[in-house]
Amino acid sequence: TISLKPLLDRFGIESVMLFSMQAISGAGYPGVPTMDILGNVIPHIGGEEEKAEIEPLKCLGKVENGKILHADFSISAHCNRVPVFDGHTVCVSVKFKKKPSREEIISSWKDFSGEPQTLGLPLAPNPVILFREEEDRPQPRLDLDTGKGMTTVIGRLRPDPILDWKYVVLSHNTIRGAAGAALLNAELLYKKNSWDNNVIPCWNLNPLNSKWRITIPHYN
Repeated sequence: TISLKPLLDRFGIESVMLFSMQAISGAGYPGVPTMDILGNVIPHIGGEEEKAEIEPLKCLGKVENGKILHADFSISAHCNRVPVFDGHTVCVSVKFKKKPSREEIISSWKDFSGEPQTLGLPLAPNPVILFREEEDRPQPRLDLDTGKGMTTVIGRLRPDPILDWKYVVLSHNTIRGAAGAALLNAELLYKKNSWDNNVIPCWNLNPLNSKWRITIPHYN
C-alpha cells in the first residue's frame, strides 16, 4: 500500500496485479508447521487474498460524511507463504491513468513523506521509501532492517508488457506492518493531542530509553 500511495497521488491508478511471498512470522504463533513450510511454498493463505484486494483500497481512499470511500481502482492478488522468518516481498504490476516515465515513478517514491515525517516523530522512517537500483534487490536478508525496519524498500522497476510498470517491494511485516506501525500511530495521536485520556502510548520500543512508560488503561 505504501508503494502505491505516491503513484496514486501523482499519476492515478487503473488496476494492480500483485504476487506476494509472505514470511512465516505473518502467520502468528504457533504458525505454520515446520514440515509444511521447510523447503516448500504454500500457495494459499486463508483470507489473505481477499484482504489484499480490499484493504489497500480502504487505506488509499478518503473519508466523506463519516464514511470511508474506497480508492477507485481494482486489485488482483496471489498470496503465498514462503520459508522466510520475517519480511513480506511483493511483485507488483500497475496500470496507470496517466502513464509515467521510470524517472517520474522513482522521483515520486523518493519524494514521498507524510505527517509523521513533518512532525518529526521518533519512529517515523526517513526515507519512507528507499529505491534500490541493483537488479537483485530488495532481499529480506539484506534490506529488511532498513530504517530500523520501518522503511519500505523497492527495486526492479521495469516496463510491464501487459500493464504499464512492474516492481518488487519489501516490507518488515512485524515492524512496519505491526508493532512499529502501532507505536507510530500512537505517537501521531499523542502529538496531535488526539489520544483518548484512558490510554497512554509507549513512546519507544526500548523502555529503558523511553520518555513515556506503559500504564494500565482504565475503562469506565
